[in-house]
Amino acid sequence: QVQLVESGGGLVEPGGSRKLTCTASGLTFINYAMGWFRQGPGKEREFVAAIAWRGMSLNYRDSVKDRFTIWRDNTRNTVYQQMTNLTTEDTAVYYCAAKYAPKAHISVVTGAEYDYFGQGTQVTVAS
Repeated sequence: QVQLVESGGGLVEPGGSRKLTCTASGLTFINYAMGWFRQGPGKEREFVAAIAWRGMSLNYRDSVKDRFTIWRDNTRNTVYQQMTNLTTEDTAVYYCAAKYAPKAHISVVTGAEYDYFGQGTQVTVAS
């Protein structure tokens, strides 16, 4: 079965950085766009960032542009998210997600429902 396993969460001070990792199994990784979502306390889950099958097209929510970077390593079935200049507003459970989209530009999956989600990793930004 498909598994997405996130790691890298933890406690970080405001202004700090954190790198999240998601490793996928049970699917043909290169056929999937990969994304990161998050759910903060008392909030609905929201889109954060996404990357197309070959990593050539990306998409970010406005509030994380210039602070977060998503990339993937198709040889390792892994997607990453580097987060910098974190604020308390970034506190959330971060979920890795996969959307079947072979050879598709990221715009094809923008706003679409993703097929699989991981269990999430908690990121807490606090002093």
